[in-house]
Amino acid sequence: MLLLSPISASLPPSFHRGNLIRRSIKPLGKVVAKAKENTDTGGVVETAAIVGGLVSTPVIGWSLYTLKTTGCGLPPGPAGSIGALEGVSYLVVVGIVGWSLYTKTKTGSGLPNGPFGLLGAVEGLSYLSVLAILVVFGLQFLDNGSVPGPLPSDQCFG
Repeated sequence: MLLLSPISASLPPSFHRGNLIRRSIKPLGKVVAKAKENTDTGGVVETAAIVGGLVSTPVIGWSLYTLKTTGCGLPPGPAGSIGALEGVSYLVVVGIVGWSLYTKTKTGSGLPNGPFGLLGAVEGLSYLSVLAILVVFGLQFLDNGSVPGPLPSDQCFG
């Protein structure tokens, strides 16, 4: 646009038509810019989301692979610990995506990058996990007509 406009339109008004126009500039006073202070709870929540997301996304990958290959989710494990980890991982990923969508609607951008860009990476991995969940659950539903429930049944680990 600058190349196509006439020269008089592209020059600032102080240099218009070769004449230098002097203007007096009034000082605005003291201008201070401060970054938003990060509260302790924000740092703790971000750290918890990073740790939870970095643990949850591989667990979901393992769960989806097991579901696609066997038709069942992860085995309950000792005292139900693996099954519990699987369920909590799904909740963590849904929570991170929900937090991201809420932040996106309020601020116009997603979650902050966090330390070393880890929160941004967890956000992206969470969205990819949700996409993988939709694909694998959809394929499971098309193949078997249902998706296994959260508790062991006769079909899976009963």
